[in-house]
Amino acid sequence: MATTVLIVDDHAGFRRAARSLLEADGYDVAGESATGGEALEAVPRLRPNVVLLDIGLPDLDGIEVSTRLTTEDPTRAIVLTSTRDATECAPLAKSCGARGFIPKSELSGAAIAQLAV
Repeated sequence: MATTVLIVDDHAGFRRAARSLLEADGYDVAGESATGGEALEAVPRLRPNVVLLDIGLPDLDGIEVSTRLTTEDPTRAIVLTSTRDATECAPLAKSCGARGFIPKSELSGAAIAQLAV
């Protein structure tokens, strides 16, 4: 059974690219969300194994979304992503319950597997 992923990012182009890349690596993309609010509604409905979560969202930032999701279920696998520098963002992952951080330019199925699977 393939690992399921919810992709949360406000840029449709990134969601499409991430879907293609992850599906090529054997992941099953359960859904996509463009905002933090959509993600909070989608996670209980879709029950993905991994939530790939952009830090910069238009409503709730990824840090807040991750905090809420991991408060509800501390075992939930959240992986943060951003175009921002890893030295700035990686420490934020630990503060919000995420498993880790992957820069968008380094996204791969293998990188997600190292953190979340």
